[in-house]
Amino acid sequence: MNYKTISVGVMLIALCHIPAVMAAKMESAQSLTVKATAFTSLNMPKPLRTAWGDRLEPGIKAIAVSRDLLNEFGLKRNTKVKISGLEGEYLVLDKMHKRWEKKIDIYMGDDHSKALRFGYRKVKISW
Repeated sequence: MNYKTISVGVMLIALCHIPAVMAAKMESAQSLTVKATAFTSLNMPKPLRTAWGDRLEPGIKAIAVSRDLLNEFGLKRNTKVKISGLEGEYLVLDKMHKRWEKKIDIYMGDDHSKALRFGYRKVKISW
């Protein structure tokens, strides 16, 4: 047996394990159903600043999260979150008052009508 045969065999074994590694990584993602509302920066002081001091501007995909999602569920500032029914990923850039539980508030820039259409609903988030 030569070195080429051995290296091809090792590569094939490694390739066979890639799907298992990817599946394990996907299973480690967390998800949760939460209440969701939307907010805008329309009629707000400019620049709009979050509780952490981040600057929100139209076009940024950002959410505010209830503090239990930070303390009990492991979300952190700048965590990328997918929201069912919405495209793309949103960054956790703000935290809400401690009275809220299992809730997110989605930033919709200056688009007040979009925020009104979104309204209040339950969504599944994953991170």
